[in-house]
Amino acid sequence: MCLIGAGLSGLATARALKSAGIDFVCLERTGGVGGIWRRPGAGEPGPGYLSLHLNTTKKLTGYAEFPMPDSYPVYPNHRQMASYLQEFAEWADLLGHIELETTVESVTRQADGSWSVDSVDTDGARSSRVFSHVVVASGANTEPSVPAPPPGAETFTGTILHAQDYHDGNEFAGQRVVVVGLGASAVDIAADLPRYAERTVLSVRRGHHILPKQLFGIPLDEFAEAPWWTAMSLPEQRTFLEEAVRTARGSLSDYGLPEPEHPVFASAVTLSDEILSSIRHGGVLPKPAIASLAGDVVTFTDGTSERVDAIVHCTGYRLAFPFLPPGCPFGASGSVELFKRVVAPDLPGLFFAGLVRPQGSITRLVEAQARWITRLLLGEAVLPEPEVMRKEVASYLSGIADQYGQSEGGSIKVNVAPYLEQLRDE
Repeated sequence: MCLIGAGLSGLATARALKSAGIDFVCLERTGGVGGIWRRPGAGEPGPGYLSLHLNTTKKLTGYAEFPMPDSYPVYPNHRQMASYLQEFAEWADLLGHIELETTVESVTRQADGSWSVDSVDTDGARSSRVFSHVVVASGANTEPSVPAPPPGAETFTGTILHAQDYHDGNEFAGQRVVVVGLGASAVDIAADLPRYAERTVLSVRRGHHILPKQLFGIPLDEFAEAPWWTAMSLPEQRTFLEEAVRTARGSLSDYGLPEPEHPVFASAVTLSDEILSSIRHGGVLPKPAIASLAGDVVTFTDGTSERVDAIVHCTGYRLAFPFLPPGCPFGASGSVELFKRVVAPDLPGLFFAGLVRPQGSITRLVEAQARWITRLLLGEAVLPEPEVMRKEVASYLSGIADQYGQSEGGSIKVNVAPYLEQLRDE
């Protein structure tokens, strides 16, 4: 079988396959294992940057069979994470199964139900191979999402880039920089820049819930499966968290940021222990959305202006799988439509690992997915008929829409404890 991607999810899947004695090859487009975590050190473009740290704890982000070293901090940095993933691949004896610098160009289902995988290596040599099954573990941070340019963008004399092109704040030494967004990369980069830049402005179009990485000394990702937490209803969880955070740091409007117009967990939350402190210490200046550009001047929707050398769009990524059959795994509305968030109902033999976004660490979810995929491949578990799978997908999307909506990002959200229980039942 063929496994695509050797990041955290791909390695977890590879470990499960190898442990079960299933023959496989893993195709990885970069020069090493680890996905986004190796890119800063390798000088490759991607979502990683030098100041990147885990937002989830080492305890829950490490693989169950191979915990992170005791010497690591609670929230390891990108170098430690890259080293850990490499060591896991060596410990699990996975490197012999991985073909590096190999880009998958197409995955096509054949008339007999097999899958043809076309790839090209770094020297331009092309290969076409046939597999009984394919597991896609290439990640969710794929194509950068950039907003439509504001009026006057063609006159802007500075540099405009996406977060995927941001490597280190030292590259902006002495410059005046606007960071656009309020997600994870935006707050990381905005908090990193004041160490180097002359001025750092954070342009925010709408409010996000900004949560600390810990509350009451407990890492937030440890809440997800705590009995006292899971016993609460969603409204109770929201009330508890919003009140606790407001008590700890006040209102976001106190920092010059817009208040969220939605309850917590109705959209992605932003975890940061630095950004609010950076604002309070004067390192980061909050501003509303960009209204227009003219030469080196950025004008914001409140009428104020700033001279600027660079704009960094930290506006997220779109899910994209250009090598898969057209439309897969998306439905007509743009939502991801997978049975148990893993199986393409109408494409037998095609699976996805790690295409979920929990509130907390993804590792134990991916390990559970990998175990289930392995059982399916061994015949120890059986999928229901496609119609039954489609009904489950529709039911799931209907339920999750009340909390997150049915956008592609919302459709891969999962609640940790219930999802793990579903996979255990499977």
